[in-house]
Amino acid sequence: MSSQPCAGHLVIRTAAIALVVSILSPATAHAADGSEDHSAGSQIAKHEGTGEMPLTPPDLGVGRVDGIDVSSHQGKVDWGHWWRNGKRFAYVKATEGTGYRNPNFTQQYTGSAAVGMIRGSYHFALPNKSDGATQARFFVQNGGGWSRDGKTLPGTLDIEYNPYGGDTCYGLNHAAMVGWIRSFSDTYHALTKRWPVIYTSTLWWDRCTGRTGDFSSTNALWIARYAPAVGPLPYRWPFHTIWQFTSSPIDQNVFNGGADRLAALASG
Repeated sequence: MSSQPCAGHLVIRTAAIALVVSILSPATAHAADGSEDHSAGSQIAKHEGTGEMPLTPPDLGVGRVDGIDVSSHQGKVDWGHWWRNGKRFAYVKATEGTGYRNPNFTQQYTGSAAVGMIRGSYHFALPNKSDGATQARFFVQNGGGWSRDGKTLPGTLDIEYNPYGGDTCYGLNHAAMVGWIRSFSDTYHALTKRWPVIYTSTLWWDRCTGRTGDFSSTNALWIARYAPAVGPLPYRWPFHTIWQFTSSPIDQNVFNGGADRLAALASG
């Protein structure tokens, strides 16, 4: 009798080896199953709730421009629909950590501009994966850059609750978290000549920075709070620039100012 395995045995053995490799290679599986695709505010909604989301935010008396933000979860976006619904700016997720790129980025980013929106891109931070400078460079290299064309908003650092469980602040103490954010911000500025917008919630920011890092003189604030009012702002910011007030039926935002101020933010 031959000692060579039959073809069926080889197929089973190959499949078993592939299964073991996939189990022992979490980084590969991580990228393949899309688990690094977290949208702006997804973790804030999870931890802080969405029980009192207003259909329309109140008029703050300084003018307003309505917008949305999207990620791969929205797939191919019908930008004409949102333009007809009064949305005039958009933020598009570009990257997460140093291993994820939004596969729908091109359609979403160019499509929003094609209908006339001012748009920008954002990066979902994973401070426990790599340093801030490394993630800023990855962001800029993969859609997070800026150009003085009048229709590009500065890139945004989306920093919020740890989506993988464990420590809310990614295992960093206050000083280390402030240092991580500053490293990202300084590197982004060095590469683009613009300071990134910072997207966060007041509860997360104050908890994880310990009210010790002051970014109010350089970085515009994009605040996430699903409630009838913006509420208290993170440490030292005297006002917000953008407010994400609801995630239904899509992430909706309002710019705190008129169209001329939004254009000024884009032009630098």
